[in-house]
Amino acid sequence: MPTFTYVARNPQGKIVTGRTEAATQGMVVKMLKEQGLTPTTIQLSAASADVQSTARRKQKLKRGRATIEDLVLLARQLATMIRAGLPLIEVLNILGDQVEKLVLRNVLRQIERDVAAGSSLYEALARHPSVFNQFFLSMVKAGEASGMLDAILDQVATYLEKSASIRRKVKSAIMYPAVVSVFAVLIMTLIMWKVVPVFEEIFEGLGGSLPVLTQFVISVSRFIRDRWYIALAGLIAVIVLFNQWSKTKVGRYRIDSMKLRLPIFGPLLLKVAIARFSRSLGTLMRAGVNILGALEIVAKTAGNVVIEEAIYKTKASIQGGESLTKPLVESGVFPPMVTRMIEVGERTGALENMLHKIAEYYEDQVDAAVSGLTSLIEP
Repeated sequence: MPTFTYVARNPQGKIVTGRTEAATQGMVVKMLKEQGLTPTTIQLSAASADVQSTARRKQKLKRGRATIEDLVLLARQLATMIRAGLPLIEVLNILGDQVEKLVLRNVLRQIERDVAAGSSLYEALARHPSVFNQFFLSMVKAGEASGMLDAILDQVATYLEKSASIRRKVKSAIMYPAVVSVFAVLIMTLIMWKVVPVFEEIFEGLGGSLPVLTQFVISVSRFIRDRWYIALAGLIAVIVLFNQWSKTKVGRYRIDSMKLRLPIFGPLLLKVAIARFSRSLGTLMRAGVNILGALEIVAKTAGNVVIEEAIYKTKASIQGGESLTKPLVESGVFPPMVTRMIEVGERTGALENMLHKIAEYYEDQVDAAVSGLTSLIEP
């Protein structure tokens, strides 16, 4: 186990030095805090540094992009070490050694260099938009401006954890019917290709006229057998055209609007969208981001064009001196309970708390909907 030397201050402000063994530098920080000491410098001993350097060279880093789970861990570790009093450059250096993904290690090394050169943490993070989204950046900016970076990073981690949890639940609900549907299509194609021709020969041997529905099935089977390339080309053409149409403004709006009106999944997707909207807006406002800036960020991260348009109308309404509630009601997307609670929050000055209550309610609703949907689909 590596050996660390440390310099810390006790509650009376006296300098304390020592050596200790721990798996990571973060564990040393935790141990010192438990002893009532505030660390100022923590360094690996020379022998341990050589061992760790060799281990890092042997370590195989994972490939792939940074996930929400990676950002949750990163935000938590940043908050913990900043709260412990470690210098930001040292924190970034520690995190660069600990991450398991190559892309994150490279990004953190670059951020460390930028901060050492005089950039703020927000400015250094903003140079990597593929890893840190607008929500993450705005929260860090607000944390640096308010001097509460550790507390706000904890809020970021909590928000991302809840977002990741909802995303996993929705994926699990959609995955089951999607897999079943794919296998059903494959089985039907196999039946049309191999099984129906056998019955066709039997029917021809028996003679007589066949029902219209049976003739239709045989015709489809012949088409799949003899002209499968036309069906395949048609399917590819439909997919390509639909993909191109979905990238247009009208296409995106129609598709997202249709998603919210689907018989079974529509209500679930709407609950997810409302929970995300409420949680994002409430978290940003609590961090000190002004309402117009918060709405701009929430609109960009809404994930649904219909919700995004309603949020932009809300922003324009506030700029025109109107209330937050009116455009949300006019959009027809947000249920009356949501708009009423937001209206009460506006009147009482407790909008942040009301938004978090709405988010918690709809996150519970998503849990219940996913459980019910899974049990309904299985039979």
